Amino acid sequence: MGHLPSHAALLLIGLRGSGKSTIGRALSHRLTRPFVDLDDLSPGVLGCVHAAEAIRRYGEPAFRRAELAALQDVLRDHPDPAPVVALGGGTPTAHGVSELIHAYRASGRVRVVYLRATEATLRARLEHADNTHRPTLTGKGVLEEIGVLLNLRDTLYTQTADRIVRVDGRGADNVVDDVASQL
Repeated sequence: MGHLPSHAALLLIGLRGSGKSTIGRALSHRLTRPFVDLDDLSPGVLGCVHAAEAIRRYGEPAFRRAELAALQDVLRDHPDPAPVVALGGGTPTAHGVSELIHAYRASGRVRVVYLRATEATLRARLEHADNTHRPTLTGKGVLEEIGVLLNLRDTLYTQTADRIVRVDGRGADNVVDDVASQL
């Protein structure tokens, strides 16, 4: 990918449990850039605290529009150096997000890294996580829908990313080293 210019944001995509927030925080520290977790901003667009509340109150389509609005704000109004941004797992599926990312990527203002994990890795991580505020998107439980979401989103994530980084069996420091060394 070459050197990451200070005006270019680094977007991390992947399913819930892939490590976007953890890796994003560590990368922001390593690269001395601000960190933005879109999962913290998107619900606020709808006046909610958590994604699960926003989806329950307004529905998934409204939440996806909120994710697009939050991402537009972050990309348009970011400081220099640009932030490391952890997108929500479903953000790339929102209408208009793919086009937004591709336009910013074409202008050299974003780089996208897909933190790719197997269903087994995601399940193991989410089994030990607090999933209270993670919305179910298929009507199944958070753990039961992992395979469905992975099958639905893997191709989109792959097509959106500049780089794919496997996270299975790797610690956060190792993944951060891998991503940082290839910027």
